[in-house]
Amino acid sequence: MRVLFTNPPWWVTKKPLRVPPFGKRLAIDWHGVRAGSRWPFTQWGLSRPDYHVFGDYVPYPFFMGYATTYLAQKTGAEVVLRDSVVMKESYKSYFRWLEGERFDYIFIESASPSWEHDVLVMREIKRLRPEAKIVVAGPIATMGAKILEQAPIVAAIKGEYEKGAVKVVNGAEGVIDFDLLTLEEMNAAPFPYYDDVIAAKYCDSNPKGVQFPQAHVWSSRGCPYKCIFCVWPAAMTGNDPDGTQKRSVRQYGADYMETFLSEIVGRYKFKSIYFDDDTFNLGNRHVERMAAVMRRIGIPWSAMCRADTISVDLWKVMKDSGCFGVKLGFESGNQYVVDKIVNKHLDLDYARKAVEEIKRVGMTVHGTFTYGLPGETPEQMQDTKRYLHSLGLDTWQESGTAEIEGSPLHTLAHQGNLGKYQGAQVDQGYQRAKDGNVKFQELTRQLQEGRTAAGQISADS
Repeated sequence: MRVLFTNPPWWVTKKPLRVPPFGKRLAIDWHGVRAGSRWPFTQWGLSRPDYHVFGDYVPYPFFMGYATTYLAQKTGAEVVLRDSVVMKESYKSYFRWLEGERFDYIFIESASPSWEHDVLVMREIKRLRPEAKIVVAGPIATMGAKILEQAPIVAAIKGEYEKGAVKVVNGAEGVIDFDLLTLEEMNAAPFPYYDDVIAAKYCDSNPKGVQFPQAHVWSSRGCPYKCIFCVWPAAMTGNDPDGTQKRSVRQYGADYMETFLSEIVGRYKFKSIYFDDDTFNLGNRHVERMAAVMRRIGIPWSAMCRADTISVDLWKVMKDSGCFGVKLGFESGNQYVVDKIVNKHLDLDYARKAVEEIKRVGMTVHGTFTYGLPGETPEQMQDTKRYLHSLGLDTWQESGTAEIEGSPLHTLAHQGNLGKYQGAQVDQGYQRAKDGNVKFQELTRQLQEGRTAAGQISADS
């Protein structure tokens, strides 16, 4: 049995160019980031179809990478992973390759920003390889039987999909419900997939100080916090679409991580490591264990963190073990928005002090912020701008708030209100969007044209 896990090309069109399988002249200026991204989106980049230029942001496809090796171990199938997004593969090259291969099952991870595009890709795959059974995973699977009607697929797997993939290959069809790895299973599972073609191509230039090639890894799965827009803890590592259910956190053991990191650093000569956990620093013990591991690994590293989940002295412990920088999610510079709309419950004054301490010990800080939250006013958006520029961050990211299925924000947009998000309102000022980058571009355009109150946010970043 042969199985393919595929992250197909996703090119966004602007200027005339004929692109199969769409059958008409389209343009290619931007490309999409799908598997591996918490909020799939489109972006402009230096690369073009079949012309890879290193430096465009592309994350490692974590769920897919782990499912690839897990399925191979549990079933004995020959399993292939093809990441066309990081390879910058054209549609023509991708479909030509697929014509020369034969697979019994083809797995695709998708979400609403790419779904309409991905349906077209799946139809072309089915035309070329009618014998293959196509399976969908990713946030879009939370839509259940609805997507079975829209695409030529035999199954849709909800949540992280190692176990679900095994069930499908063993004959299951239809909607496959959440079945997450236990902590014990997670720490006993094979390491995620890498190969010589793709390993060195993944790129995230933040926080400042990255050395390439860079490994994107997880030291944990899940997050207990319930930010309104956050997708993975609600739809992939948990089933919590309205913010009322329990969210679990499973942390890999130190032995597992040290063996894993030693193997990939030795084999692929990575020069730095980025821990792209939902929240890396959940608790002092985990940070202490990972810092000890990284001292032995001996290369620079960085991590996605919260400002308020570890003791202040542990920032220096991280630094002394090789950590050169962290990403911190602030979301808003207005405390009411953080508490009552986002439901992040982060003390912004404490977060400011954390930034000061992190920089004092010698690490860089990258901050993330979002605009266009439901119920957020133009004045509150301005508060975010002022707060952002007062922090002394090394780098930062601003985006429009994307609405992805499975998240509380998506539920709110359909129900009108959610008890855990008292200030969130779907009113005339709320701009729905699946692609956060496109939404931020629109908010910026509105500013420049002065058309709406939302345009009062500044674009001076």
